[in-house]
Amino acid sequence: MTTVEPKPQWLTVGPPGGESYRSLKDLFGSLGLHTVCEEAHCPNVNECWGGGTATLMLMGDVCSRACRFCMVTPGRPEGLLDAAEPEHVAFALSQMGLTYVVLTSVDRDDLPDGGASHFARTIRKVKEASPSLMVEVLIPDFQGDLDSIRAVVDAGPDVVAHNIETTMSLTPKVRDPRAHYWQSLSVLRDVKKLAPDVFTKSSIMVGLGETEEEVAQAMAHLRMAGVDFLTVGQYLRPSARHLPVVEYVRPSQFERYRQMGEGMGFGYVASGPLVRSSYRAGELFVRAAVERGKKRSQSYNTDNVSSHV
Repeated sequence: MTTVEPKPQWLTVGPPGGESYRSLKDLFGSLGLHTVCEEAHCPNVNECWGGGTATLMLMGDVCSRACRFCMVTPGRPEGLLDAAEPEHVAFALSQMGLTYVVLTSVDRDDLPDGGASHFARTIRKVKEASPSLMVEVLIPDFQGDLDSIRAVVDAGPDVVAHNIETTMSLTPKVRDPRAHYWQSLSVLRDVKKLAPDVFTKSSIMVGLGETEEEVAQAMAHLRMAGVDFLTVGQYLRPSARHLPVVEYVRPSQFERYRQMGEGMGFGYVASGPLVRSSYRAGELFVRAAVERGKKRSQSYNTDNVSSHV
């Protein structure tokens, strides 16, 4: 049995706190909203909330799946949804003064469309309340249902993310049996087919026993699916019932993963021990890329109209 080394110094973070953190916590609590920052015990909660940004988790705090890496509570949501949640989310975000936000959700296999219509309604309400707010969505796989994926894409998010989480060989061990490696790649590919101009994003955890060659293979598969942005971060065991950490990957290896990803053509690669899929450090780059894409699209449309006048 392999014994992992003690948690290294580069993974040490301070406890959350500060005025911005407390005000956001109170705001979300008053509206009955959940954040992945708290539910998943994200190590960056202090950095993100202290900087006035957060990732909101839609459709409750009980997930219909039970992945062996995730701290979100697994169980039976039994079809229950808060019908007022889209309005509450839109109001909360309008009070925060953000320029970029991430919306994610638990898996809801108990719902006919996996919750896609609720997701789409939330996106639209947020856009109505805050027209200049850039919206990234981190979506479940919706069991690969194309109509559900289309519902979310048609709502107009600026970035659509879906995480493969780990390498192909480790997927059966790490993720819920309903979460398939190739299905996740298909979701990302379908998003690009439905909306070629929408940026797509995915994430890989390391430290679960994968090899560098397997990570490189996963990166290549993501690029073949048209994924634009990638994050690579250290898996941290949230409790004793979750998978153990096999290795604390050194910062130098994360730098190597960043270089590998950029060499494969990803527009942006955030790679580091504390990087998570909804990572504030990459927000400015992604936001700038989205804005450039919109300007190119507007320029093309203007030129196209002029050529036919």
